[in-house]
Parts: sequence; structure tokens; C-alpha cells
Amino acid sequence: MPKKILIIDDDPVIVKYLQAVFSDNGYASCEAGSSMEGLDRVRQEKPDLITLDIQMPGEWGPRFYRRLRLDKELKNTPVIVISGVDGDHAIKDAVAFVRKPFDPEKLIGIIKNTIG
Repeated sequence: MPKKILIIDDDPVIVKYLQAVFSDNGYASCEAGSSMEGLDRVRQEKPDLITLDIQMPGEWGPRFYRRLRLDKELKNTPVIVISGVDGDHAIKDAVAFVRKPFDPEKLIGIIKNTIG
């Protein structure tokens, strides 16, 4: 069964692009358009890895991340931040920070190193 990646991003163009990149590299993916929806999806889908946008309507990425880390079952899920915003914005132990626009090869390299 392929490893599953949850994409949390409010930009449908980015989501579609990431889905294509992950699919081409043998990963399954699911998505959430906001960090609130993201928490529900993590609980439902139990992804192997999460890509997280920082700047989204409603609730910013760091708040989602803090909530994720408070959940005993989910707190060890690796997170890669993919954002157009500079800096890590209080997500210190993310696996990586990838700036938009990003190089898909570089992103896949990080994912392979993290979850195989």
C-alpha cells in the first residue's frame, strides 16, 4: 500500500500540483483546504506525512501544528511546511521548510528521506 500524504493548503492550484507530483512518485494523497479541516482529515486518514501551508484563511498553520502535537496519536506525524511566507513561523520541529514556488524534485527527496 502506498504511503499517504495529507496536503493542507487553501490554494486549489497548489493542491492539484502536489497531488500530481506525489502520484507520479508513487504516493497516495488526500487534502484539506484549511487547518481546521486538516485536523479532521489527519484523524480520518492517518497520513504518513503532512504538507502544511502557513498562511490560510480562518486559522494559520502554526495553530494547526500546535494542536497536532497535543494529540498523542498524531503528534509524531512528520510535517513539511510549504509556504510563500518567509521563515518557519513557530514551526520549529518541522521536517523541512520549502518555499513556494518549490522544486518538486527537492520536495520528493525530502519526503523519501522522511518516510521512504
